[in-house]
Amino acid sequence: MEVGVSMGIKNQNGSLKLTVMECGCYMKELDITLNGGASWFYQVFIDASSNHIRSSVENAITKKIMEGALKLDSLLANLPKKIDLDSVAAMNVTFVNDPLFKSSSVEFDIDGLFIPSDETAVPRYMILGDIKYTLPLGSSSKMLWISLDEDVFNSVSDLYFKAGLLRRMVDKIPNQFLLNTASWRFLVPQLYQKYPDDNMLLNISAISPPSVRINVGRIDATVDLDVTVNVLDSGKIIPVACMSVSVAVSGAAAVSGNNLGGRVELDYFSFTLKWSQVGKLHTVLVQTVLRIFLKHLFVPYVNSYLEKGFPLPIIKGFSIRDAYILTSYSKLIVSCDVTFIEPEALFPVQTHGRFIL
Repeated sequence: MEVGVSMGIKNQNGSLKLTVMECGCYMKELDITLNGGASWFYQVFIDASSNHIRSSVENAITKKIMEGALKLDSLLANLPKKIDLDSVAAMNVTFVNDPLFKSSSVEFDIDGLFIPSDETAVPRYMILGDIKYTLPLGSSSKMLWISLDEDVFNSVSDLYFKAGLLRRMVDKIPNQFLLNTASWRFLVPQLYQKYPDDNMLLNISAISPPSVRINVGRIDATVDLDVTVNVLDSGKIIPVACMSVSVAVSGAAAVSGNNLGGRVELDYFSFTLKWSQVGKLHTVLVQTVLRIFLKHLFVPYVNSYLEKGFPLPIIKGFSIRDAYILTSYSKLIVSCDVTFIEPEALFPVQTHGRFIL
């Protein structure tokens, strides 16, 4: 018996539409033999009806295939258009372009950019182009390739910046004595004269969205901050100086479970004094304080979020195994195998960026 089916998948308003183009079942031969009793008598009728029986089986198998195709089409049509990450951000997971079928794989392109969680995800036309990379050693036989453009990461930083979430008031640092005007009395006399032995606060605010750049073998990011020095005087918060700080970090990505996370380290920073109501600030001391803050507070704070990561686009019921991460020009690629997990451990389908099955 031979069974054949040809199906096509097209993008339809951000969802996938499956159609059966050809379907058939051919049974070359059917042999039914009865034994015992009056079987010889019934055998005559069986032999006479073999063509009808064979045709019925062929039609039943074809019908079952068509029913299965309809179920699969319904499943594809009901895939989520967006995935809420929190109360602020959601991933637009509508499909863009038609799937690209190759000799041994199929490629799906997904919008992948972050949008406000209260917005409706709408499909957008994109020209992403074919993925052409030099295969890393040992990855050519992997089951799954997931490629994320740096725009995916930049879209979420832009969203959180516009939501006003990239700011923080700091009242504790590893060298806590530096957040008291007494520590500055010889270096910034005016500060101590105006506000003797008062505690200080640092108001850290991003003045633009952090920028992520992915290059061969590395991931870099820069963020520009305004650091406002405030004094707590009689319960009032009084701004006394403001610095513009540019911070550069670099890091690496890692896969944990089905999540893509990472860590960063401080590369360098620079600063300029924007304004001051207590005279000039001592450059060396300011640099020391900023380095302590960035290295022991800012970077660990950023890593606490990066290590959580976000779900990779794995089909429901499977988990990532033996992942390999490659960074190319403007793209991060995860090459991995997948394994089936038990039904009670299944999780919702998560989709981000572009992925190849």
